[in-house]
Formats: sequence, C-alpha cells, structure tokens
Amino acid sequence: MEERGGCNNNKSSSSSSSSPKGKRDDIYHVLHKVPFGDGPYVRAKHAQLVDKDPEAAIVLFWKAINSGDKVDSALKDMAVVMKQLDRSEEAIQAICSFRSLCPKQSQESLDNKCGKIDEQIELLKRKLKLIYQGEAFNGKLTKTARSHGKKFQVSIKQETSRLLGNLGWAYMQKMNYIMAEVVYRKAQIIDPDCNKACNLGLCLMKQARYEEAQLMLEDVLDGKLPGSDDGKSRKRAQDLLTELRSLLPAPYLSDILALDDEFIKGLEQMMNQLGQVRSKRLPIFEEISSFRDQLAC
Repeated sequence: MEERGGCNNNKSSSSSSSSPKGKRDDIYHVLHKVPFGDGPYVRAKHAQLVDKDPEAAIVLFWKAINSGDKVDSALKDMAVVMKQLDRSEEAIQAICSFRSLCPKQSQESLDNKCGKIDEQIELLKRKLKLIYQGEAFNGKLTKTARSHGKKFQVSIKQETSRLLGNLGWAYMQKMNYIMAEVVYRKAQIIDPDCNKACNLGLCLMKQARYEEAQLMLEDVLDGKLPGSDDGKSRKRAQDLLTELRSLLPAPYLSDILALDDEFIKGLEQMMNQLGQVRSKRLPIFEEISSFRDQLAC
C-alpha cells in the first residue's frame, strides 16, 4: 500500500510539472523574453518588456546593480533603456562607474552599449566646453539629474568634476594614462571623491608609480575622502592595494637597493682587515720555505 501511495505521488508531481499552468508560464517567458526568477533584474526586464515602463525599469535595474543581481546584464540593458529616453550621457556615466563590477568578457559589449571610446571623449569634451563658456544648465547654477533612479540637484562644480572623471576613464580605455592622470587630478581638485581616487590610483599603477598609487588608495581606506565610508569603494581600494603589492619587487631586492653608504664603507673596512691579516702571515710562510731550501742543500 505504501509503495502504491508513493507511486501515486510521483505521478501527481509529474503531472503538475506538465500542467497547463506550467506550460503557460513557459510560453509567457519565451514570448516576452523575460528570464525566469523573481530577483530585481527579472522584475526590471518585466517592467521593460511587458509593462513598457522604462522609468520603472531603470529604477529596478539600479536595484539589481546595487544588489549584485546579474550586474553586467542589468548595466547593459539599463543603458539601452536610457538611450531610448535620450539619456545617453547618463548611460555612459553608469557604465564608466560600474563596469569594474563586471567580468572581463563583458567589457567589450559594454563598450558597444555606450558607443566608441573616441565618440565618448568628444561628447564629454563638448559638455565641458559648454560649462567653460557658461552655456551649461541654461544659465542656472544647478540642474536636476538622475542617478540610481532618483532625482537630485547638481551644481556646476559637481557636474564638471563628474564629466572630468568620465573623461579620465575614457582615456584609461585608450591606454592614454598621462592624459587620464591629468584629467583625474583636475577632477579631484574641483570635487574630490573616493571613486575617482581609486581610478587615479589605478592610473598611477599602470604607469608603475606604485608609491604614489599606494598613498592615493590609502587615503580612501583612511577615510580622508568623501564617500570613503561606502563599502564598495573601500573594497575596491583594498583590492587595488592587494594587486599593487603583487606588482612590487621582492623584499630582498628592495633591501639590497636600500643599502646605505655606511654599510658599504663597513664592508670595505672588513675586506681591508682580512687583507691585512693575510699579509701578516706571509713572512712566516717565507721563513718556512727558506728553511726547506737549506735542508735540501
């Protein structure tokens, strides 16, 4: 009886998996191209593809990025939605800021989503030129911006520093580290933050200027910059420091290079003393050899 009951249970579970409701769910996901699951990324895709609500989709994509739910896919899909809303510059900013959280195999596709690097550089330069000419913000001191799905006020100074930070990252992609450093340093003078400090540290590492990079990253960990209390920024600074230390020469090499003049002088004195001891013994050996000559005669 128990075996028969178990058999019935298996039949019922098998029939439930192939029930009309299960088939309808499969058809729904295939038809609307919405992935399975119930995380922020899936809800964002539902808002984008089913509800046709791009603003809600962007908010949910931000939630997915911040929670680590399919970050690379969320970042790319959010950039597409932002471009549809004529918010291309915001899409570029998001990709530049969060692409470090994505795997290496996703980097090329992220470049495609935000356009060619040269186009990004020209776009950012044009925006900076408008600020320099006093034509940005329609003559106002602040403007309304969006980030992580929220609206807030941005000053001219903050916008200039942000654009310079994005320009610095674009130069990093071109491996023009000298220009990237110049731009990052200007951005930090105008409105410093830990994200640009990490990027500047990476830029200095690329130039093998490890001591300067270490000081920059330690400023983040020591809480000397705005945003240093952010866990993600601190983790990134720590990861970069770990990578930096792996690039440093072996300790024994640095010890040899650090030998001072006093040590060298002491080494020379010791060698001279050894030479003097050897010379003092020479007459003894000469006497012995002459005595042997007399015996031979």
